[in-house]
Amino acid sequence: MYSLTLVERETCPLTCHHWNDCYGNNMPFAHRFDQQNIESHLESDIEVLLKKHKNGIVIRLHVLGDFFSYSYVEFWQDMLLKHPKLSLFGYTGRLKDQSIGQSIWFLNNRFADRCSIRYSQNKAFDSTDSTSIYAAEESFEGASFDCPEQKGKVKDCASCGLCWTTTKTVRFTTH
Repeated sequence: MYSLTLVERETCPLTCHHWNDCYGNNMPFAHRFDQQNIESHLESDIEVLLKKHKNGIVIRLHVLGDFFSYSYVEFWQDMLLKHPKLSLFGYTGRLKDQSIGQSIWFLNNRFADRCSIRYSQNKAFDSTDSTSIYAAEESFEGASFDCPEQKGKVKDCASCGLCWTTTKTVRFTTH
């Protein structure tokens, strides 16, 4: 499993409910990648990693940052089409009813077995729309499960994987 960190706030929607208390506030030494020309760099990195890991790779998108444009979402669609052993999971502050959010929904829908991008919203999973999956704040009282890694129930995120293998809303401790 690999992760990608972009510049927070610069790539995030103003509507993100963590705008003021961003996870990145506590990560002063995280290595952030600027979105300028990032697609070409990512594509070559993905190809190198897939040669190294013949069974495939999982990329956790946006430890910090977010989908910053429609064309950037299209880039990930192209990568999923080109590389059948590539899987993605992550979170977005984009709203599902906005253009970038709709494009993310399309990724989840088209590549349901390899792409799980959760909307950071306090909503419960709705079985009538199985590709709209959510990550909620700790105050959320709807149907959800608490992140096992944050509760100390698993060694780390990679040894758990519930975020990308289940559709039920995951609830996170506010950071």
